[in-house]
Amino acid sequence: MVRIAGETLHVHFLGTAGALPSPQRNPSSILIRRGSDTLLFDCGEGTQQQMMRARTGFTVNAVFITHWHADHFLGVFGLVETLAFMGRTDPLPVYGPPWVGEFVDLVQKISRHTRGFSVTAHPLEHGSVVPFNGYTVRAFATLHGIPGLGYVLEEDERPGRFNRERAIELGVPPGPLFGRLQRGEEVRIVRDGTEAAVRPGDVMGESRPGRKIVYTGDTRPLQDQPDTAAMIRDADLLIHDATFDDQESDRARDVLHSTAGEAGEAATALGARMLALMHISSRYASTANHIRDAKRQYEGDVILPADLAVLEIPYRS
Repeated sequence: MVRIAGETLHVHFLGTAGALPSPQRNPSSILIRRGSDTLLFDCGEGTQQQMMRARTGFTVNAVFITHWHADHFLGVFGLVETLAFMGRTDPLPVYGPPWVGEFVDLVQKISRHTRGFSVTAHPLEHGSVVPFNGYTVRAFATLHGIPGLGYVLEEDERPGRFNRERAIELGVPPGPLFGRLQRGEEVRIVRDGTEAAVRPGDVMGESRPGRKIVYTGDTRPLQDQPDTAAMIRDADLLIHDATFDDQESDRARDVLHSTAGEAGEAATALGARMLALMHISSRYASTANHIRDAKRQYEGDVILPADLAVLEIPYRS
């Protein structure tokens, strides 16, 4: 049976700073709400306060950590304590690269009181897939000097467009049978005194892609890695490391980050529909150069979101 997709998809940029926070930017944290699900990608220091400011609530279904640099995970400790204080009972799965088990053990040990829920570790590697209802999260390897992962949130395919005129022509009366066909069910009608079957393929167009969000975490550009590029291509939103502007390209190579211009090159090579620049170094009082450098390499929409910005991802036309 085909599920009819219609869920909202919102991206909350809770923290967009580089390794050091600034008065304007918190450490890395991206919250994605898809329908009733809430997923947290990285959880830097202060994430729970950013969730309060953004009024996202605390119904977190899972946490995905990109790598074990402190600006990407320190907020988990406070978040878990807040969830315990609020009476959570459901387990909190934490996904990440190698050492996620050791990290979760530390989270469990650091509190002296009993929580009403467990925190569970789920190690991932390049190509790992975590299924959810109507979409998946897929992990891909990044280039940052220590084991790290980026993540692809990709919805299942949507049904094709329903051809109402064709359905009526085949003898299907408007009403509940239309809905059954759109859900992928065969229906039976009486046509010219004879019972006949009408199948979804008779009245539905080709399947349409769902929406796709790619979050790289901290990394050098990945479009020259064939296996990875195939996984992260054609995103509706590419959230890419842009720690430095192009004047610091040597520095970016040395510390295994990307410049804004390199993020733009990646967005072009990967066919992204929108580019969000992320992980901005605290050395920059202005990010005008980042936008300029990215737009030199990429003709699509470029954003450099402020903390607490929210973006709705629409379906493709």
